[in-house]
Amino acid sequence: MSFAEMDIDTIWMDGEFVDWDEAQIHVLTHGLHYGSGVFEGVRCYATEHGPAIFRWEEHLERLYNSAKPYGLDIEYTKEELTEATVELIRRQDLASCYIRPLAFYGYDSLGVSPEGCPTQVAIACWPWGTYLGEQALEEGVDVMVSSWRKHASSQIPTNAKTTGLYVNSLLAGEEARRNGYVEAIVLNKEGNVAEGPGENIFVVRDGEIYTPGLAESILDGITRRTAITLAREQGYTVHDEATISRGELYTADELFFTGSAAEITPIRLVDDVQIGDGTRGPITEDVQSAFFDLVERRVSDHDEWFHYVSE
Repeated sequence: MSFAEMDIDTIWMDGEFVDWDEAQIHVLTHGLHYGSGVFEGVRCYATEHGPAIFRWEEHLERLYNSAKPYGLDIEYTKEELTEATVELIRRQDLASCYIRPLAFYGYDSLGVSPEGCPTQVAIACWPWGTYLGEQALEEGVDVMVSSWRKHASSQIPTNAKTTGLYVNSLLAGEEARRNGYVEAIVLNKEGNVAEGPGENIFVVRDGEIYTPGLAESILDGITRRTAITLAREQGYTVHDEATISRGELYTADELFFTGSAAEITPIRLVDDVQIGDGTRGPITEDVQSAFFDLVERRVSDHDEWFHYVSE
């Protein structure tokens, strides 16, 4: 669904609530030309206690940490961004939504150096269903290993969620879709498995769970952390600093993606090789069920991970 089809009308921008169509920047904005911005993607879930933002504090912490390597000075406090986000959800009467905080270098000059350019901050939220499709949660998705490699942390900080870096994701994802797949998997410069274009990846083998470690040039995903915690609480052994070769993808018993947008999505096919039985595997289903029970508050565990809009 495009934004034009949605009933949304307000964005918070630089300290003010503005009409959706009035949230504009100059065409010579530094961030537009050089990708000099950082952002977050956060889910707010409908619960019996009203809308609840999932792991908001961790997402905010990552936003501020992402800004540090680029010298982006976010002048608003975390409390101010929280108040703005909660009010934005209330004003639009959203029971659930996707939240996009964004900080970027604005308009002043257009040298590569952002000196003199102000840091602008915006927050938008809108209804957004399952990122890879509702059917994908149960049936899984078909993916391909991309010819594009993930940049190394020695080249650009991979622990920062930077706008410009998602050109790498765009290239990998669009290559996959042109070839008839739903999503891609990217390898790092050593040729080991890194992640998806917007997701972390997990491998299940012989009843244990493996996921690439931070040294493999991945983003430290917050849904990744959640899946690791929930799997361990269910009694599974999770290896969270694994090095995974491309070949191990094809021989896995199960594979799944995690991400704020993708949530927990099974992978049924890689490069036309069927994974396991070609359906959502039992361990993936356990982790997925625990995740949705949690975020939809059918269980009371980890209430500290939720910021309730009604509070």
